[in-house]
Amino acid sequence: MENIKEIYFAGGCFWGVEKFFKMAPGVVGTTVGYANGQTLDTSYEILKMTDHAETVHIKYDNDIISLNKLLDYYFSIIDPTSINRQGLDEGRQYRTGIYYVDKKELETIRSKVDSEQNKYSREIQVEVRPLKHYILAEDYHQDYLDKNPDGYCHIDLESAVKIFGKK
Repeated sequence: MENIKEIYFAGGCFWGVEKFFKMAPGVVGTTVGYANGQTLDTSYEILKMTDHAETVHIKYDNDIISLNKLLDYYFSIIDPTSINRQGLDEGRQYRTGIYYVDKKELETIRSKVDSEQNKYSREIQVEVRPLKHYILAEDYHQDYLDKNPDGYCHIDLESAVKIFGKK
C-alpha cells in the first residue's frame, strides 16, 4: 500500500476523464467530484456559484505507472490552451487543472507542463495547485459512462481502448 499514490485531474466533464483513467494500467481507483472551489460544500446544481472544478480523483500504484505517465495521458485527452472549456462543455466547472497532495510531485508536474508548452503557440491554461478540498460528486455521476454507455463524452474513448488494450 505504500506505493499507492493519488492525483486529481480536472479535464472538462468528469465522466470521460474518469472512464479514460479507469482503463489505464496501474490505476487502482477513481471517483468523480468537485475540487478547489470557494466553499467546503457544493453540488452539481450550484457549481457556478461555488466555483469548483469537475475533477477525477485517481489512485494509482506507482510501481506500475508513474505520475509522469499519467500526466502524458492527461495531456493527450485535453486541450490545455482552452480556458473554461473542453469539447462541448463550457464554464468554469470545466476548467483544466492538476491538483496535487504531495509537494514532492510539484517538480514533476511543472516539468511536464513546461514540456507540453513547447508544443503550443498559445499559453497553457491548466491550473497547477495543491488540492484545497475535494467533494465527492453525487452517486449518479460515479462511473457514469459504465452505467450509461451511450452517454456524452468529449474524449475519444476508442483511442483509449487502443492505448490500454481494454474497455
